[in-house]
Amino acid sequence: MSVSRLTDITQIGVERMGDLADALKDPDVLRLENLDTDLRPPQSALEYTRRAVDDDNANSYLPFFGLDVMRQAAADLVGAQSGQHYDWKTECVISAGSLSGILNVLLATLEPGDEVLLTDPIYSGLINRVRLAGGVPRFVPLIPSGQGWRLDADALATIDPRPVKAALLMSPSMPTGAVFNHDEWLALIGFCQRANCWLINDAAMERILYDGRAVVHPATFPGMRERVVTAGSASKEYRMIGWRVGWVVGPAAIVADVARVSITNVVCQTGIAMGAVATAIRDPDNGIQSCVEEWQRRRDVLLDELRDFVVIPPHGGWSLLLDVAPLGLDGATASKRLLESGKIAATPMVNWGSERSRKYVRFVFANEPVHRLREVGKRVKQALT
Repeated sequence: MSVSRLTDITQIGVERMGDLADALKDPDVLRLENLDTDLRPPQSALEYTRRAVDDDNANSYLPFFGLDVMRQAAADLVGAQSGQHYDWKTECVISAGSLSGILNVLLATLEPGDEVLLTDPIYSGLINRVRLAGGVPRFVPLIPSGQGWRLDADALATIDPRPVKAALLMSPSMPTGAVFNHDEWLALIGFCQRANCWLINDAAMERILYDGRAVVHPATFPGMRERVVTAGSASKEYRMIGWRVGWVVGPAAIVADVARVSITNVVCQTGIAMGAVATAIRDPDNGIQSCVEEWQRRRDVLLDELRDFVVIPPHGGWSLLLDVAPLGLDGATASKRLLESGKIAATPMVNWGSERSRKYVRFVFANEPVHRLREVGKRVKQALT
């Protein structure tokens, strides 16, 4: 029997879909279920990693809060994105990926029963971390349309801010690819100010933006530097998923508490990986822009392939959602049929927000080349209609 803290911790669905797809051992299966990418990390990071394997200094617990060079690079990166200055010694700690960092931030900011504002749909792993830290998810809807997702500002205005102790926000959001515009950020920031709460900014994909959109960092807004905690990662933008390096940057007092949680949790980060990530961050030839262009091409092909279905275009990120309700299906049923009859591995959005998320199936377009994505429309029709 599970302990009480696990009562509301759900499966994310990706683990099951990944196992089902692996078990088929069929190269024709389109792997659209997991947030991977086939685009390579920066060459400078690969070369650094190879050297680090033979570096005895990389084979150490120390320093507990991350290599100096990594903390400096992360603090500078967040500073450049936000227009703020962060002291790497007191306002940055390195984590084992951004999700580990986010859990550490939640553990450092929440008392049991505190509410956390999240958009809906949202990654179930974020919901689970809120619950594991003793928090209660409070959802504000994202409104789907043929032009993309928009924040439901009217619904936000009805939420009582008093029980909310943090807003955990991601732009581009996952799984929707929703990107907050300036007015939406203003509404969210206004809510955080009324609630007197932290704004935890999941910046793992903040530069993966399409159609000429630009990064809007919440710490750029007046009065928000002391309220925003940014969690970043090398996994998406730098395509360094296996390195497991992330960072938390924010005001010194809360970062000190995050560091206390961090050393009690994972203790330290991967020694051979941190220097490589710092190198990638500093490398002007890190490939982010060219990769974003390629991911946008894949997104555009997938949108064209699915033009006969209800698909909400993503403005950033690696995935989009297919609404299967007009087909008389729910996400779980559609996912099963897609794999069995269409050779498409796609995760149903069960537990990815409120009940409204159950009508969606997620397609990740970051891990399949354009020529394979051109088969999707025919396969979906075969499986679902």
